[in-house]
Amino acid sequence: MSPADRRFVQIADALREPNAWTNNEWLCRPDLVAAEKLLLVRANMDPLHCHPFHYHPHREEIIYVLYGRAEQWVGNEYRILSVGEMAHIPAGTIHATYNPHAEPLVFLAMLSPAKLPDPLASHPDPFDVSTQEPWASLRNHLT
Repeated sequence: MSPADRRFVQIADALREPNAWTNNEWLCRPDLVAAEKLLLVRANMDPLHCHPFHYHPHREEIIYVLYGRAEQWVGNEYRILSVGEMAHIPAGTIHATYNPHAEPLVFLAMLSPAKLPDPLASHPDPFDVSTQEPWASLRNHLT
């Protein structure tokens, strides 16, 4: 079925993408459904792991916790988010998600827009800043 025709994405249809930080299950992106404004990924993060400081130059993001607890940074402040809690991250804002806890963390990340105009589509996204100060010194003991 083409993305233009798909209205539902079941778990068997999700696109799995493991990376250094999380095991992702993409549920909404342009190659799955005809979404131009929304991206949705369920991220599974192991205990004592993180998605270190980075930003999305042209996308805003919401992190919504489904299971476990997240140490969620937005800029240079953080909160411990529990199930049912979220953080809004404006486009271009440096942020990070840490799981310093003994249990796994599962969260939804919603980003918008899904499609970027051609001149912007070639920019790195996410753009890593975890080795730059002050971000490298804020939280440097999880991987």
